[in-house]
Amino acid sequence: MSPRLLALSGPLKDSALSLADGETTVGREPTNSIVVIDPSVSRHHCLFRRNPDGRFQIRDMESRNGTLVNGSRVKEHWLQDGDQISIGDSSFLFQTEDQEPTTLANPVEFDESRLGAETTIIYPKDIVYLQPQRLLESLQPSAQVTENLTALLKISRVVHAIRDLEELQSQLLALIFEVIPAERGAILLSENSGHDFSSFHARTRQSGRPRQLRVSRTIVSQVMKENVAILGIDVPSGKLSKVASLVDAEVHSLLCVPLTVFHKTIGCIYLDSTSSGSRFSEDHLQLTAAVAGLSAVALDNARRVQWLEQENQRLTMEVSQEQSMIGESARMKEIYQFLGKVAPTDSTVLIEGESGTGKELAARALHRNSPRSGKPFVAINCAAIPEGLLESDLFGHERGAFTGAAGQKKGRLEVADGGVVFLDEIGELAPALQVKLLRVLQEREFERVGGTRPIKVDIRLIAATNRDLAESVRKGEFRQDLYYRLAVVKLAMPPLRDHKEDIPLLTRHFIQKYAKQCNVKAKPISPEALSLLTHYDWPGNIRELENAIERALVLGSSEVVLAEDLPESVLEHAPADDLKQGQYHAKVKDLKKDLIVSAVEQTRGNYMEAAAILGVHPNYLHRLIRNLGLKDTLNEMLRPGASSRPPSRPKISGGAA
Repeated sequence: MSPRLLALSGPLKDSALSLADGETTVGREPTNSIVVIDPSVSRHHCLFRRNPDGRFQIRDMESRNGTLVNGSRVKEHWLQDGDQISIGDSSFLFQTEDQEPTTLANPVEFDESRLGAETTIIYPKDIVYLQPQRLLESLQPSAQVTENLTALLKISRVVHAIRDLEELQSQLLALIFEVIPAERGAILLSENSGHDFSSFHARTRQSGRPRQLRVSRTIVSQVMKENVAILGIDVPSGKLSKVASLVDAEVHSLLCVPLTVFHKTIGCIYLDSTSSGSRFSEDHLQLTAAVAGLSAVALDNARRVQWLEQENQRLTMEVSQEQSMIGESARMKEIYQFLGKVAPTDSTVLIEGESGTGKELAARALHRNSPRSGKPFVAINCAAIPEGLLESDLFGHERGAFTGAAGQKKGRLEVADGGVVFLDEIGELAPALQVKLLRVLQEREFERVGGTRPIKVDIRLIAATNRDLAESVRKGEFRQDLYYRLAVVKLAMPPLRDHKEDIPLLTRHFIQKYAKQCNVKAKPISPEALSLLTHYDWPGNIRELENAIERALVLGSSEVVLAEDLPESVLEHAPADDLKQGQYHAKVKDLKKDLIVSAVEQTRGNYMEAAAILGVHPNYLHRLIRNLGLKDTLNEMLRPGASSRPPSRPKISGGAA
């Protein structure tokens, strides 16, 4: 086994990191085994420990931003092959399979020596094995020709049946060694037809992968630039003897052929031999060039598949990070413990909480850490779809079931078979649909609209609501039997005002997220602005905080997120002590208070008239009174017999304030 971490994103992206038999520490400090230079990574972030039985465990070292495995925050976790690990803004793939890493130390070293002209060159149009008519005209039928054609047929069958790039390159060189008397070989792949290679694969006939294979950059550059195949023989006695690397390696023969796809050179195949008795010939050059012609498309496709798989892993990790729950408060730790216990089961879960508290994130965390994680997660907002369409959307319909039903359609419950159905705003579900959903929960079957045949489904149901369903049951607005079927296990998501200690962590997370999405620079947040965020009650919860941070990043003009970059509602709600360093905001807040108190006093408590005097909507006036904490002041002022305010307040004669 060769356990390792493949870096999918972050400062170490595209590198393979080996894990030691004992402990491997990860962090920002240079003393760590794996150093990640990233401010989102703690000085000592986490460690990997290998047990005597060969299993690996990851342990978080009280890091600031936490350690995530498959999108869930962990303290200690036993790792399995393929687990995705998030450490700050870096993501890694844990692998234990006994295979070569996708990014190895470069097995090819280039020699910069200049060459003489003693080489044989052939152009693509001269490769006879790829041109049947020329093959018949140029080569006399012989056992050697038959053997070469048989070898080309075998190579063609093999290379087009392999998708993995590493395996394809290894198999291709092994097949070449069967027909070419080479001792060493390498396949070099380039991006955009350049001379800077992004992929190297080298091996020897006897011992497999060499520690290092030195090749001439001049030969490789000429092959790539001119799209020609080059043969060099009798190296020690010819002009190629000027190349020190060839002399040191005692190379007697070499050849290099291009890999071309649609007139674009994507790389080359290099072979050499140290045996004076096994000289390369022009026939070997022709055969290797033909092999390159047959395998170039397969190599290019395998490389693209590898890139797509890595990109898919990276994007999946990014999505997991975006959909991960953030927080280290006692309330959030209780949520994590609950999710850890409930996720492996198939129990129906009812998630309650105000809008914006992360109910869908909790549902996705349950799905991601359950045995159904490889199956669909289908989310349905019961309040966003009209009742007439929701039934068809949930259960599907048969052809002709209603006007416009031109064909049969599967419902989302059927699409989610084997996975999880998340019903958001379940409290808004119409009574008729409540009856049909109850049958799904009881029997795990339903009928399409217009259908008569019951359809069995294997799903786990997770529901969410921002209403008090128990109260809705008492009022007769929600079926009691459905409520008890849904509330097998209940989870209450806390509002943000109940775990404000998580606001700094959430703020840093959203700054990093929207800096990437909005293509702006991630900024630190000023102490004053952070203090304002932590003192606001966030009626819109985490979603409102997220929107506030995005707004601050997009509209802010300084290198730091300042108080004035935050929404007006946050500034209005701030205690006076928090604005003592910013006189502008404190004065504006005091002026708003005086204007509102004056208008309400002039209208003798008529808030509609006061709003008209101020030139604002009555709802906005009530929001200002709430945010500025004026309710008690105004009630006291309007109380019969209350003394009037000092005459220093501003008087308002009418119109917009």
